[in-house]
Amino acid sequence: MKRTTISLPDDLAATVEREARRRRSSVSEIVRAALAAHFHLGGPRRLPFESLGSSGHRHTARDIEDILAREWVDAIDRDR
Repeated sequence: MKRTTISLPDDLAATVEREARRRRSSVSEIVRAALAAHFHLGGPRRLPFESLGSSGHRHTARDIEDILAREWVDAIDRDR
């Protein structure tokens, strides 16, 4: 696990600390959970091409292989 230092406004820091006490957890765990939820980590990953059928582009079917290749490369790069 990598340690990272962040600066929070006082009101946000107080909110995170209050939530940690409420959940009987650490501030680090609350922040990790919030970041994971924000970036949709830990659950099923949204398929980047799920709305291709309504893209508004005329050549989606013809270009599907190129589109999928680009989307998956981008998704793999984000996961690194």
